[in-house]
Order: sequence, then structure tokens, then C-alpha cells
Amino acid sequence: MFKKARIKLTAWYLLIVMLISVSFSVFIYENINREFQRRFSNIERRLEMQEFGIRIPSKQPPFFEEDLKEVKYNVFLILLYTNGIILFFSSLGGYFLAGRTLAPIEKTLEEQKRFIADASHELKTPLTALQTMIEVSLRDKKLTLKNAKEVIKSNLEETARLSKLANDLLSLTRYESGNGNFKLKKVNLKKIVEGVNSKLKPISEKKKIYIKLSLKNISVNGNEESLEQLITVLLDNAVKYSNNKNKVFVSLDRKNNDAILNFKDNGFGISKEDLPYVFDRFFRADLSRSKENAGGFGLGLSMAKRIVELHNGSIKVESNLDKGSTFKVVLPINL
Repeated sequence: MFKKARIKLTAWYLLIVMLISVSFSVFIYENINREFQRRFSNIERRLEMQEFGIRIPSKQPPFFEEDLKEVKYNVFLILLYTNGIILFFSSLGGYFLAGRTLAPIEKTLEEQKRFIADASHELKTPLTALQTMIEVSLRDKKLTLKNAKEVIKSNLEETARLSKLANDLLSLTRYESGNGNFKLKKVNLKKIVEGVNSKLKPISEKKKIYIKLSLKNISVNGNEESLEQLITVLLDNAVKYSNNKNKVFVSLDRKNNDAILNFKDNGFGISKEDLPYVFDRFFRADLSRSKENAGGFGLGLSMAKRIVELHNGSIKVESNLDKGSTFKVVLPINL
């Protein structure tokens, strides 16, 4: 589809370029022709007036008629060659520009297709689980109240997963669209990190993970809600992918006009093969070596990256398998 569109777009580029080129060529040719005609007419008139002592018989053709024809022909050839060269290079340039123009559209459509396919897959899994549990329960003639409650509890868990997926998809779409609701103001990063740490304390305490904070009092020009979501994703991941009775280190420092956030864990780590894809939507690293399935839909880090980009910052990850990961976020202060 895009190959045909690229050729059509190139043809339109060429048509526009050649219309402009031919129009200018006709204009130049006519003006040169008119100027030569005027000049030769003046010369012949002066000759007829015996300015040079020569009298041209009135019935004979003009003295420079052959020269004028030759000049016209040469000018025509020059313009023809020029337009040919313009056509050739315009074809190359047009094809290149058409490719550059269509590349973002093609990439967006491919991402959209992949997004729909991945989202459908992620939605299908919990929905299938819900349907299966309900059908099995309905067919069970010996279903007790206790078992029914367990089924309902399990269904509620799957419903919560679906709800989280829907919310994450909406958040990611909002961040990727970069709409006008994304307002920036002065926010204190230290307070946000401390607030997120308090919210996640029940999870970290359950796994007996100690979160060590080393935070400087730094404010940036940002969106408080999205920055809270960014820090929640990174700190939650650090806890989630760490072994029990481990430590997570969070630091906030300043370097020149940038705020530097580091989230370091000693958990499962990420393989070199998976590292380039950790910020892709729906990507989840292989957890076969871990002692537990951390779950999730693989949308958190995609959101984190987009939030950082909306703040004109950068996010990087360093990781070694079975040794842990470090996520580094750099945000310009710009107060």
C-alpha cells in the first residue's frame, strides 16, 4: 500500500516541479526571443539607414534571420536539457521526500495495528479466564457457597486486572496524544517520591523489601499527576521484580540544570536481548528464571518513557540478569 502511495506522491511532486519548471522555461524563452528580435530589428534598421554605409534591398530577407533562427534553436535545446536534468533530479528528490513524508504515517499505522493486536490479546486472556470459571461453576451441581465465593473472588481479581489494563491504555493514549490538558507548574520531586513511597509501603513491607531514600529538595517545571505516575511505575517495578528481603535504592540529585532520579534494585535483572525493548508497549521480559510471576501488562515503562519525553527529559536503563537494574531519569529543571 505504502509503496504505491510513495510512487503516487512522487508523481505529484514531479508534476508540480515540472509545471513550475516548464512555466519558467516558456517565460524565459519568450523573453529571450523577444529581446533578440528587438535587437536584430534595431541592427537591421540602423543598417538600412546606412549607419554603416550598407543598404539592404527591401525585398530581400532580413540580414540576421538565419542567426536569429539558430539562436532560438540553441536556447530551446538548452532549456530542454535543463528541464530534463530538473526532471531527473526531481524524480530522485521527490521519491526520497515521499518516503520521508510517508515513513511516520507508515510507522504510526504499524504501531496502531500492533497495539490493537496486543491489546486484544491482553484483553482476551482475563476474559477467557472469567468465562471459563463461570461456565465450570455453573456446570458444577455440587457447588457450595464457599466455592461460589472463591469463584466470585477470583472473578473480581480478573475484573480488577481488566480495569487496570483499561486505565493504563487510557493513560498511555493521553500521554502519546500530548493533548492540551498536560499543564506544567512548579512541583517538588522530593515530596512526590516520598508520597509514592508511602503508598507503596504495604507492598514493600509484604515482601520485606527495604526502600532507602536519598533525596535532595529539588523542584522542576512539570505535571504533578504524570510525574507521580512515572515514579510509581519505576518504584513499583523495582519492588515487584526484587526478591524478598532485599533493598531498593532511590536517589534524587541535581547536576547543572537537571534533576537526576535513580531507581536501583538488586532483583531479577533484564537480559541483554530484552534491554532494547523494555520501553515498548506490552513488552514483558522473560521471567522464567524468577521465583514468581510479577504479572502486569507491559505498559508501565511505555508510559514512563512518554511522560519523561513530555517533560523534555530522558530515561535510560542498565541491567544485568540476576543482579538487578538501575533506571535513570533526567528531567530539566527549567524554573
